[in-house]
Amino acid sequence: MVRKSNGKKGFTLIELLVVVAIIGILAAIAIPQFAKYRINAFNSAAQSDLANVKSALESYYAENFTYPSP
Repeated sequence: MVRKSNGKKGFTLIELLVVVAIIGILAAIAIPQFAKYRINAFNSAAQSDLANVKSALESYYAENFTYPSP
């Protein structure tokens, strides 16, 4: 904090602008990374779902010696 000549404590406008700029820069870096992680999570979930479907189809085939018809 910066002391003003009248004895009051507080932040200057420049200090507040610097903090806002730093937060903006960090947000600009973080948001694209978050989007990338989100896409990777969706892709992983889809691959897991496909593996589960494959397992279910193979289990059906093992019991019935044929795959289910659509």
